[in-house]
Amino acid sequence: MNISEKEVAEELAATHRILFDYEVETTSARYFRVKLHADSGPLNTRDYQIVLEAVSLSGDRTFLHLTYAYSYGVIGRLAMKAYLATFGRGKVGFTNITDSRSAKPRYVAGVRGLVERNTMRYYLAVDAYLSTLSSPPDQRLAERLNNWFSASEEYPRQLHEIDRQQYMQMKQEEYRRQHTNQ
Repeated sequence: MNISEKEVAEELAATHRILFDYEVETTSARYFRVKLHADSGPLNTRDYQIVLEAVSLSGDRTFLHLTYAYSYGVIGRLAMKAYLATFGRGKVGFTNITDSRSAKPRYVAGVRGLVERNTMRYYLAVDAYLSTLSSPPDQRLAERLNNWFSASEEYPRQLHEIDRQQYMQMKQEEYRRQHTNQ
């Protein structure tokens, strides 16, 4: 399903800001663990936890582990059900839930599928960010957006929503709006 830019772009006043506490739990030459936590979020959501760990492997390789979780109450549950019955209908995550003998995969849907898609989006964002650290600062944003979009297109069933041109235009405008209003 393709969505138009008008359906995706929101007024900043209509969005929900989640303020995360950032904590470096462990850091060394070969390992680090950072944690983001927010007590509350929109629609009665709470206890947001994002943990990023990285372990240096041989050569120039790194193992990255990302976890993401949150809780929600009655309002959040109702909002989630409404989303999954409308805009989120037909969207799937990454876990194949079919029997191993099945020729065609069937992916998890519902809340778990939503969390899997969001977790992958966060992972791809971290990867896109890290991949541009050696680029000139004035080129990083465009490179990060391009890298993220290219990586997300490797999972079209789960992550494709708009084409590259729409995505780039929307994100550039979003960046301008956020920096103009700060």
